[in-house]
Amino acid sequence: MSERKPVVLVTGASGFVGHHVAPELARAGWSVRRAVRRPGGIEDEVVIESIGPDTDWEAALEGVDAVVHLAARVHHKHEEHAVQLYRNVNIAGTLHLARSAATAGARQFIFVSTVLVHGRSNDGRTPFSEQDILTPRGLYGMSKAAAEAGLRTLARDSDMKISVIRPPLVYGAGAKGNFALLTRAVNLGLPLPFGAIHNQRAFLAVQNLSSFILRRLAHPDPTSNFEIFLVADTEQVSTPEFIERLAKAAGKTSRLFGMPPDLLSTLLSVMGRQDTHDSLIGSLELNLAKAIATGWQPQVSLDEGLRLALSAQDA
Repeated sequence: MSERKPVVLVTGASGFVGHHVAPELARAGWSVRRAVRRPGGIEDEVVIESIGPDTDWEAALEGVDAVVHLAARVHHKHEEHAVQLYRNVNIAGTLHLARSAATAGARQFIFVSTVLVHGRSNDGRTPFSEQDILTPRGLYGMSKAAAEAGLRTLARDSDMKISVIRPPLVYGAGAKGNFALLTRAVNLGLPLPFGAIHNQRAFLAVQNLSSFILRRLAHPDPTSNFEIFLVADTEQVSTPEFIERLAKAAGKTSRLFGMPPDLLSTLLSVMGRQDTHDSLIGSLELNLAKAIATGWQPQVSLDEGLRLALSAQDA
């Protein structure tokens, strides 16, 4: 008789990160149950139309050994409704799922948070670390910080082991946001005004995020029920260097020119692209010592991660 495979529930399985993480879990020997908003005809999927404080997780969690919680509310156009949506999905929804998982007997819970709980930038300061006092900015960052605090409290009264992962910008095939915008600009040969930016930023290949999740599931900490990790690629580079290496991976020539940073900041603010300013101009360096101490090492380099992202998109 074959040995029973451990079962993992992956929320947000049809999203960018979930699309990469779920297959890696399956290859590592897990029986993957995918929580999706709409049926996609994939084996062992469960439809969860919305995540919130009243979501019925009973069927999805039956027999589950671990949960990887990727689903979250990231952007919302209508600010007057955004506060409640972030609260319902990212805070109350996360905590309700975690409590339901603990009740169902899950042994592990992986929560993918965000580096934005530390703030937008650490210009002039030491790299962010897990011990820092949090200074989240924006509704998204604040909601993730609140969810983390709730999970810490839950872990005190539960046997379920909870790991919080705080990634920076995650890139890979299918990534949206600023990575998609930069990729499009490079492919079109558009001139980009970041040549005069002298910063250092952390980035994370989706393959490296997947490998860290697998590492935590395979090697839970026997001495602690709650741990937080900053995870990123080994190389932390400037924005212009990232663009140059993205262009190289795409077989293009980067067309960078230097616009004074103050002028660029003003221009982006006028254009309503404060998010682009925060994610491309300031520094965001991370101390990876704790993650490395678990025995994990990034599987791919920055160049290899960019090559994989673009080759998959071209396929």
